[in-house]
Amino acid sequence: MKLSPKKLQILTLVAKGFTDKEISQKLQMSTRTIQTHISSILLTLNARNRTNAVALYKHYHPRWDIV
Repeated sequence: MKLSPKKLQILTLVAKGFTDKEISQKLQMSTRTIQTHISSILLTLNARNRTNAVALYKHYHPRWDIV
């Protein structure tokens, strides 16, 4: 379960509770691009939704620092 640095950055922002729109503004990317990245994250992690993706990644990478 390896994510690219960009996808990990997006997942971290998801974990912090940011919306797609807020993430897109923060990273200066389109909302559609963020949604595409999130879809890819869900597929990579075999997650049902964003919350499940965060939980799965944290489970397999316990040293992941969300702060």
